[in-house]
Amino acid sequence: MNKFLCFIFLLTASVTHAQNIFISSGKIEFEKKVNMYKELESFSSDGNSWIAQMKKMMPQYNTTYFDLYFDTSKTLYKPGKVVTTPGMKMPEWFQGTATNNVVYDDFTNGQMTSQKNIYENTYLVTDSLRNIEWKMTSEMREIAGFQCHRAETIIMDSIYIIAFYTDQIIPSGGPESIHGLPGMILGMVIPRMHATWFATGVQVTGIKPEIIQAPQKGKKVSNKELYRQLQSAMKDWGNMGQRNIWLALF
Repeated sequence: MNKFLCFIFLLTASVTHAQNIFISSGKIEFEKKVNMYKELESFSSDGNSWIAQMKKMMPQYNTTYFDLYFDTSKTLYKPGKVVTTPGMKMPEWFQGTATNNVVYDDFTNGQMTSQKNIYENTYLVTDSLRNIEWKMTSEMREIAGFQCHRAETIIMDSIYIIAFYTDQIIPSGGPESIHGLPGMILGMVIPRMHATWFATGVQVTGIKPEIIQAPQKGKKVSNKELYRQLQSAMKDWGNMGQRNIWLALF
């Protein structure tokens, strides 16, 4: 009996120790999914009568992958593996602006640098980290093997975001330019953009620290300047113009 109790004690201690592991550096793969049918429907007020026909030719979801490299002071979010989705290839104009962003966050200096492709132009946006006020909730869910807490916020006046973060991964980062929670964001939902980001796995070994570097290519602008240019260029584009501005500044 004593041996059995000793075994149970060691097993419990082992599990508790595993649950208390905190990760400070590594790589996270995110699967991003955009509901293209919902995107099409959002253009209906612009008088696009071809929506039903487009739905027949394209898959409902456009799936892409991104990698987030991180250490205690910075993160780098960039396009990951390429997958081929069956059905009609999404036209570039329909996918929208800035869908393959490279985003570097420097938490020590409070600065963000992002490389964004907006149609034929590449911009290098340097600005302060986005100031995000989060509302915590009691909801929990498991993502990529981690227990995550749910939080909510609104950015850009009207973009509602649901995020799931784990405090087992220390850096306060996340996909795209979203951050500011007490741990790493592993799941994100943006209903207005019909998009989700969810981690598919976390790698903690074999990551070269030097890969976490800010992008260098592109026309240098601030977020305010980029917004001004896009507003001027897309003022007559209706719903699609507003959508593209959201995507570009997100």
